[in-house]
Amino acid sequence: MFALGLLAWGQDAPKSRWAPLEFLIGEWEGEGGGGPGQGSGGFSFLPDQGGTVLVRKNRADYAASNGRPARSHTDLMFVYKDEGDPKLHAIYFDAEDHVIHYYVEASADGNRVQFVSKGPDRVAIQFEIAPPGHPGEFKTYIDAAARRVKN
Repeated sequence: MFALGLLAWGQDAPKSRWAPLEFLIGEWEGEGGGGPGQGSGGFSFLPDQGGTVLVRKNRADYAASNGRPARSHTDLMFVYKDEGDPKLHAIYFDAEDHVIHYYVEASADGNRVQFVSKGPDRVAIQFEIAPPGHPGEFKTYIDAAARRVKN
């Protein structure tokens, strides 16, 4: 199971039919740092097909490091509503031949959304912690996955 969590800062409450994702709509460029294999890139998250789907296109470029050649990663996600189901769903495809089905969970304040993959024998684990005296500055402490090996 994979989970993708996204957070918005300082956004007003969204009002469109895509309310839980409205803060993401637009073109984005990556910022920040990381460890070995740090990359650059960005993504777009835009309505398509008359607003009936949202399409996320992502690209990350990684410089050569630790004996590995430079490489790029691209992926594509479609967010949609199934007829008669009030929940949002998504399907993800990438250049490594991965296909992941998600359901979308949004926070009540409209500033956080999580794409949770559907699968009975895998879970995503994310633990965030804020430093003392800085209650709004959460940082990921653990980001992992687990696979059921026995019932």
